[in-house]
Amino acid sequence: MLLYLLPQIAAILVLGRILGGLAHRVGQPRVVGEMAAGIVLGPSLLGWLAPAAQAALFPAESLGALNAIAQVGLVLFLFLVGLELDPAKLRGQGHAALVTSHASIIAPFLLGSVLALYLYPQLSDASVQFSHFALFMGAAMSVTAFPVLARILAERNLLQTKLGVVAITCAAVDDVTAWGLLAVVIALVRTSGAVEVVAVFAWTIVFVALVLFALRPALRRLAVYHRTRGGLTRGALATVLLVTIASAWTTEWIGIHALFGAFLAGVAMPKDPDFVRDVEHRLSDVTTLLFLPLFFAYAGLNTQIGLLDSPRLWLDAGLVVAVATAGKFGGSALAARMSGLGMRESAALGILMNTRGLMELVILTIGLELGVVSPALFAMMVIMALATTVMTTPVLERIYPASLAQQESADAAPSAFSVLLPVALPSNGPELLRVARALAPASRLRVYPLHLLRADRPLADALAPLPADETDALLPLLAAADGLDIRPLAFVSRDVGGDVVDLAKAKQADLVLMGWHEPVVARSALGGVVRDVMRRAPTEVAVVLSRGDGAWGRVLVPFAGGPHDRAALALARRLAEGPEAVPVTVLTAGLDARDAVSVAAVEAARAAGLDIRPALPGAPLDAVVAEAASGYGLVVAGASAAWGLEPSLFSVAHERLAREVPASLLVVRAGPEQGAG
Repeated sequence: MLLYLLPQIAAILVLGRILGGLAHRVGQPRVVGEMAAGIVLGPSLLGWLAPAAQAALFPAESLGALNAIAQVGLVLFLFLVGLELDPAKLRGQGHAALVTSHASIIAPFLLGSVLALYLYPQLSDASVQFSHFALFMGAAMSVTAFPVLARILAERNLLQTKLGVVAITCAAVDDVTAWGLLAVVIALVRTSGAVEVVAVFAWTIVFVALVLFALRPALRRLAVYHRTRGGLTRGALATVLLVTIASAWTTEWIGIHALFGAFLAGVAMPKDPDFVRDVEHRLSDVTTLLFLPLFFAYAGLNTQIGLLDSPRLWLDAGLVVAVATAGKFGGSALAARMSGLGMRESAALGILMNTRGLMELVILTIGLELGVVSPALFAMMVIMALATTVMTTPVLERIYPASLAQQESADAAPSAFSVLLPVALPSNGPELLRVARALAPASRLRVYPLHLLRADRPLADALAPLPADETDALLPLLAAADGLDIRPLAFVSRDVGGDVVDLAKAKQADLVLMGWHEPVVARSALGGVVRDVMRRAPTEVAVVLSRGDGAWGRVLVPFAGGPHDRAALALARRLAEGPEAVPVTVLTAGLDARDAVSVAAVEAARAAGLDIRPALPGAPLDAVVAEAASGYGLVVAGASAAWGLEPSLFSVAHERLAREVPASLLVVRAGPEQGAG
């Protein structure tokens, strides 16, 4: 069998890469060329031009092995589709997404069912009930190529725009609904009596409930394990594959096809961005480069365009394309327009939802295997899948040009605020995360928790994985990180301060936020690693000393001017404008009117609603200590030599504030771009 299979795989891969590359060069998704490659190798072209060569390359007795490998690829592909689908992101997407998603399912389903009335007598087997045929046609018309659509949106930088959010939400809902309808069709076709149908549906409901409410929470441990180990281990990947295989086998045993189980396994996986990215990185290449082209070839071998041997059949094929387009494009665009989107956005959404791609071929192949559709109708539907996918990119460019898309993307995408959190002790992590959360909305915050273990041993040992008790230092922080873009890091370090500085540069962090540890031997709390980082970090640094019950109430900013005090004031403004919206008072003392930059910063803070007060006459530091002790929960102070004290980066003012004020303290050192040396 290998004598046939290996040349088949080679021919499929070579032609798929060639046609996929050509499709990409003319602005089409690669999947269009790969789908076309399957048809070229089948009876529609190679079998028509050189039937002997086609029969020699794909003898009938070898197609079983090719199909088995292709089915394994489809299991992995449907798992990846489910993995990309985050159900949490489908909630709260607004009226436009809700209305359009329903319309983009109902309209093509109804039109497909009506079309079934015309097609059933001439293009369906007599043994197939009309209800089954109509349900299948409705489901096949309702599907959208979720992976292709996601990649088109990503390439055009539309994922973060309103159009992109609505489109990806609708496509995800469509795919879930289409697979649900297909599961119903498969159950009805494969069972012979009402009792069996009820049993299949009952087992399906039980299995879906177990996956979503028992397996899914248990699988969250994979994301925690992934974070603490700093990547996807072979054991974790093996677990992912075993869960996928078990889920696929279960749904095949139940009677609703293995692909439904694979899709459900993907949906149940943790949606941690780093975990999803690493799993996709491991599986997507072999799936898209090897397995999917084999499926395209197998589908192409079953596509006999030569069966459309009369003008009427070609008119029927055109009718299938027209009905599919009217249902998806028309239904989606009309619903979007009625829900408040503009004409251009509504039309763009309609053409995006009309993309069928590979998902259509998957559903059609199942229908052909079940005998619900005839080979001639299968060929018509394949033409429809190709036509609707090919038209997407050029029509979208006319309706929604790239220049307009780029402008909307730039306007819609908020800048992220990234924070590096070095965590030495497990107890420090949640408080550091709380401070980070207060600085920016969750949608704009990116957090890099970091745990480093000192290594006073040979380099080879230092490169070994961290012991479990050391990686556990991040667990309390990770447990409180729901809803955040959080990217943990943990490794052995021979130069803790240097590694923190290097990571701040590599991750382009906006802020390094560290904990303040009370000194045991050292003269200054701002010493050791903290001092090293504050002197060398290429970005802004803040050191927090947490006190009390964690409730800040009010925030005080002592301000005497200079880059570090300005950095402290800017950070305090973030607290005032951030999720916690804490009231901020700025106490000015010794501010030089000639320091135009600092004066402007104070006036901007006043205009933003911060309370600006001059310090009472007398010693500036005494005034700060007295004010801070009068009911403030947090003091944000610049690391400069403020209040006329010695010109040292780490002023004793902070030592006195730490000793005499019951409030929490945040000491801020400006970044080099802010004027700090």
